[in-house]
Amino acid sequence: MKKILLNVLLLLVAFITFTQCKKNNEGKLEIIQIAKVMSVDAMRTLPVGSIKATQPKKTGKIYVYNDLLFINEPNKGIHIYSNVNPSTPVNLAFLQIPGNVDLAISNNILYADSYVDLLAFDISSITNIKQVKRLKDVFKQFYISGNGVQKYVVTYKDTLINKETYYSKDMALYSSSSSTASSSSGQGGSMARFTLMNQYLYTVGQADLSLFDVRTVSNPTFVKTINLAWGVETIFPYENKLFIGTNNGMHIFNATDASNPVKLSTYSHVIACDPVVVQGKYAYVTLRTGNFCRQAVNQLEVVDIEDPTQPKQVAVFPMQNPHGLSVSGNNLFLCEGTFGIKSFNITDKNKIGNNLLQHLDNIKSFDVIAGPKSLIVTGEDGVYQFNYNNASKLTQLSKIKVQTSLTKSIFN
Repeated sequence: MKKILLNVLLLLVAFITFTQCKKNNEGKLEIIQIAKVMSVDAMRTLPVGSIKATQPKKTGKIYVYNDLLFINEPNKGIHIYSNVNPSTPVNLAFLQIPGNVDLAISNNILYADSYVDLLAFDISSITNIKQVKRLKDVFKQFYISGNGVQKYVVTYKDTLINKETYYSKDMALYSSSSSTASSSSGQGGSMARFTLMNQYLYTVGQADLSLFDVRTVSNPTFVKTINLAWGVETIFPYENKLFIGTNNGMHIFNATDASNPVKLSTYSHVIACDPVVVQGKYAYVTLRTGNFCRQAVNQLEVVDIEDPTQPKQVAVFPMQNPHGLSVSGNNLFLCEGTFGIKSFNITDKNKIGNNLLQHLDNIKSFDVIAGPKSLIVTGEDGVYQFNYNNASKLTQLSKIKVQTSLTKSIFN
């Protein structure tokens, strides 16, 4: 028992701070997220479901489905907006889901993670969202050590501290990270860890790819997990293939047999954070330095995937600190973190770096979706929408503000 308590205390120390920060005028006070170990049984008693609309406090993953925009608030749930008119998005509801980070939607069923479980919700009526399924213990990588009988997860609680006294303690700090839409399913950003294709839901953990059969959309069933090398970050679907970004390369899987994806190849690069998007016979990969990416490079790589068994590098372009990206037609939109967002013409794959169309340097951007109605960009202080009919002159349509402009994003 003493050993278990010691492990729990060490975990609390290791997970002491996550992302949220707020200062007073003197800069001495700060809101951090203190870790709390909770049993899985207790976690499953936490409130889940739709409540009245609230203003986001932090931006996470974004997702577009029909005329709806979904904004994840990490570990809290999902804000749902009507996006019929991107100039005036309407806040409809908040779907509270403890431990939620990712989502995907097919035929009015929303799939979302809740710590170690997968939840399914019927969203055919936003005013009456119903939970239709909970698949338990499918994301086992998020468990922490228990006593062999009881299992635990780590939750977070906003806590106001005095930095001068709190950080004077000798503490270890740990920071935790994070296709074209069809008529039946939606569109996520390049940072997504959930995606849908061929009536299957695919999710990636830090070292694996998990498959769920969603042919009966309201009754997802777990199929299997495929082990991958450590450092898995993102997943992108394109023409019966899955492109999985990791911190040292891109895996390409053939998913023609949706229940049994087969690895075709791995495109390797130096160690760096790695989202990827695909259009035609080219993949576009961003590599960046950062808190979770070790020492590496900041660049955009263009990869020829016409033969997916032998991906070949076409060109490399230096960037400032590239994060998420999206491609639409002959244009690529690239988030540069604290350096803003850029648009490029990609007609000539060897000259993309010379074909910068616009650089908006006043937005801290982390992920982007070139959606059917607008370019949707997650920033540190909110979610922006732009008219991108002219990629050389993005026109801001709206901004969904977070509750405080001093809130840090999970993508820092």
